[in-house]
Amino acid sequence: MGLLDNLAGGVMGALSGQNTQQGSGAMGMVAELLGGQGGAGLSGLVQAFEQQELGGVVASWIGTGENQPISAEQIHAVLGSEKIQAIAEKFGFSTQEASGLLAQLLPQVIDKLTPGGQLPQEGNNLMGSLLGMLKGG
Repeated sequence: MGLLDNLAGGVMGALSGQNTQQGSGAMGMVAELLGGQGGAGLSGLVQAFEQQELGGVVASWIGTGENQPISAEQIHAVLGSEKIQAIAEKFGFSTQEASGLLAQLLPQVIDKLTPGGQLPQEGNNLMGSLLGMLKGG
């Protein structure tokens, strides 16, 4: 479970300075996007980035090189106002906070989910374990 431990450490490191409720909410938002009810899954999320001409950014997170940053505005453009608002409301954030947290966390989470530079197969047990960890805090 080294990968999950590394991911948990990365997420918690990114959330340092935030309270536990904020951290749990932020992790819940990531889990929602990657596979929660109405979530697109990792491949769907990658496709959404590609449709917004941000395929190179998300490819950097999947690949083995350095992760390119993304802005809250770009996250908002990829996911759309309706999705951001729904996720923000569900987890108790403003839309600006939600976009900012996702911009901070998604590169790390996707990087950890793709250590070999390849998308995991949908339905992979690793994905289920990861989502359980993220939702449980």
